Amino acid sequence: MKLVSKEVVEKNGSGQVTLIPDEPEDMWHAYNLITAGDSLRSTTVRKVTQESSTGSSTSSRVRTMLTISVEDTDFDTQACVLRVKGRNIQENQYVKMGAYHTLDLELNRKFTLAKQVWDCIALDRIELACDVARTADVAAIVMQEGIAHVCLVTPSMTIVRAKIEHNIPRKRRGSCKQHDNAIVRFYDAVMQAVLRHINFEVVKCILVASPGFVKDQFCEYMFQQAVKQDNKVLLENKSKFIQVHASSGYKHALTEAMADPAVSARLADTKASGEVKALDAFYVMLQNEPDRAFYGIKQVEAANEVAAIEILLISDQLFRSSDIAQRKRYVALVEGVRESNGEVKIFSSLHVSGEQLTQLTGVAAILRFPMPDIEDDDDNSSSDDE
Repeated sequence: MKLVSKEVVEKNGSGQVTLIPDEPEDMWHAYNLITAGDSLRSTTVRKVTQESSTGSSTSSRVRTMLTISVEDTDFDTQACVLRVKGRNIQENQYVKMGAYHTLDLELNRKFTLAKQVWDCIALDRIELACDVARTADVAAIVMQEGIAHVCLVTPSMTIVRAKIEHNIPRKRRGSCKQHDNAIVRFYDAVMQAVLRHINFEVVKCILVASPGFVKDQFCEYMFQQAVKQDNKVLLENKSKFIQVHASSGYKHALTEAMADPAVSARLADTKASGEVKALDAFYVMLQNEPDRAFYGIKQVEAANEVAAIEILLISDQLFRSSDIAQRKRYVALVEGVRESNGEVKIFSSLHVSGEQLTQLTGVAAILRFPMPDIEDDDDNSSSDDE
């Protein structure tokens, strides 16, 4: 998704953003952004009937810019097409004020979305959709002696985040000290670039590609340093690093590295996201320590009131509710968990894990400590009835 402009006065203020979806997944982001009551402006095709002075009529299809007040959205998951229905709210020579029209949002077609209130969920969604680094599942380090490129790989492009160049002197007869010291400095610079530019929470796989044994020596150095420095980020993500052969340390060599059948098979396994692990952890907690795992909005809100939530699991479907009060309720819950340094995982309702969470009311939480006093929904409703 490309962000053309963003005019939001403040976090909870009104404003508008102009976006261009450039890949199918962006339509899913747009579907989660556009809600009833918003205004949407985009180009569309409208059938226009004109009557001549003789009484005969002719119809033609014209392209025009239209602004509608959103009433309903429909997302076709197979074709990745988003249809938005609403009434025209700006004067147009082809469409009367208040007339219904359906805008079909398409790839590479600009649209402007205006909201009365931009909440944190909507703003986070824009950041997620537009930040390439947060959507890249695969990272790569392509290197040879003296040169390395740290890249992020997305379905549509490869972005070089860092280029490291060091002069490596040749080994001299009887003395290799200068060469060895230069290699250590080079490896350390590459390691620092990896820590700076790769988001290990998002990236599921890191390819280390090089000719010869450079990749092996670098990985050995990096994890030795990780042990010495007690770098938990590298040690916990050691299994994500895959060593593959490449003809050089330049970006173009990444193509041949990723074409390796063994690498392709491994990359296919990186589709599973952290949400699946979080849901599995919730089920395990529910079975072993039920006083630390709750689902249902009432119980989760009760836990949030005392800052007890360690991980909040919530479906993005809840933020598409046409009930503004309900949306605000879930947004407030997310903000509350983040303020108490809890982790929030927003599940896609299109994924299997999201469907499972929807069956658990769409909201669940793993707590920092047991709370046996939280009552079940049934108990709450019965006491309310009394």
